[in-house]
Amino acid sequence: MKHGFTLIELLVVIAIIGSLSALFLPNFMAVRERARDTQRKSDLKQIQKAFELYRQDQTDSSFPTSLPTIGECWSSLAGCTGNVYAGKFPGDPNRTDNSGAYYYSQTSSTTYVLCSCLENKADPDGTSGNCDASYTCTSGKSYSVNQP
Repeated sequence: MKHGFTLIELLVVIAIIGSLSALFLPNFMAVRERARDTQRKSDLKQIQKAFELYRQDQTDSSFPTSLPTIGECWSSLAGCTGNVYAGKFPGDPNRTDNSGAYYYSQTSSTTYVLCSCLENKADPDGTSGNCDASYTCTSGKSYSVNQP
């Protein structure tokens, strides 16, 4: 007498595992999208605070003309000394063009717009549309912060 599983039993188990994974995989992907969106919103708020620190150090109370380099320290002096505005400047966790930079537009020396595309189309904080013609959102949803 041999002990083991029949082919039918193995196929049934494989079918059950396949069905369960088909149910949970889309849920898992949606959770990852929402997590990246939360990271984007947090990054934009951190950048906004860093810009305020930068503006306080300027004699003319202006904001930077462009975003600092992603992943590097942004401070008032070289070598990450002096007033540190951001220890490691954040970038979009899923964007590959423009080195992962968020959209930034300085509308005047004292006003700006920071924007990012959101992946979750149902995000209540997002607005419909793109950040700019050059920074298009595949989901059609974007999130922006302005000079406070």
